[in-house]
Amino acid sequence: MTDVADAPDDQDVLPRLLAKTRAVLFDFDGPVCDLFRGVPTADVAEQVKEAARPYWGWRDPEDQGRLDPDVESCYDSHDILRRLRDMYEQSASKKLSPEPLELAERIVTEQETEALRTAVRTPHIVTLVDLLHELGVPMVVVSNNAEGPIRRYLEQPDFHGKFEGVFGRDPSDARRMKPDPHCVDRALEHLGIPASSCVLIGDQITDLKAARSAGTWFIGYTRKEKRAREMEESGADAAVSTHLSIIAAAEKLRPVW
Repeated sequence: MTDVADAPDDQDVLPRLLAKTRAVLFDFDGPVCDLFRGVPTADVAEQVKEAARPYWGWRDPEDQGRLDPDVESCYDSHDILRRLRDMYEQSASKKLSPEPLELAERIVTEQETEALRTAVRTPHIVTLVDLLHELGVPMVVVSNNAEGPIRRYLEQPDFHGKFEGVFGRDPSDARRMKPDPHCVDRALEHLGIPASSCVLIGDQITDLKAARSAGTWFIGYTRKEKRAREMEESGADAAVSTHLSIIAAAEKLRPVW
């Protein structure tokens, strides 16, 4: 894949973008580390459903305690949280117990914590973090993951004390996960820096949508050509396949920063 920064007509894209940047917001799973290493999370989604069925499964014997179809058909650990919350809100007249929401959040957070044991650092992330820290550029994490596991990961010596905050999934309402800009808005409020002076580095279209809603710049980080094209077509300010491109651009700005 060719980085936007390396394209013949756009060699100055990243330096121009970073020249406007006073703070960098990192998505966690992808730009900082490979948390799940491509392992599907269907088993975790099933655990969530099993925990919810005794509370919310309809008592009609023909249904056998099934949840709403949108919930039953979900096989992703984050999306199941959102769909479960939707079911809860849409079924308010049935006075459902909030207990399954709390159990689901606990199950997914435990999965994310367990995944830390085998998480793999994103190549060159330590070099990029060290450079931005040296240059005095504030960094925060904005993520759909729970804050506790992220903070634990950032306690490693190479990261400790270099991030100014972690803004993760709202445990009280999974609908606030990206593409909702909730975690990005919280980070910007903490930083006290205008959104137009911040850049978000993310690996998903949901990150791009959250950045756009919050008003920040966006650098897509992905090794998948199809996703890079999708990001560019959706308005990403740049797309890279390696942090080396961002590092090289930041090095050019040493006199500015």
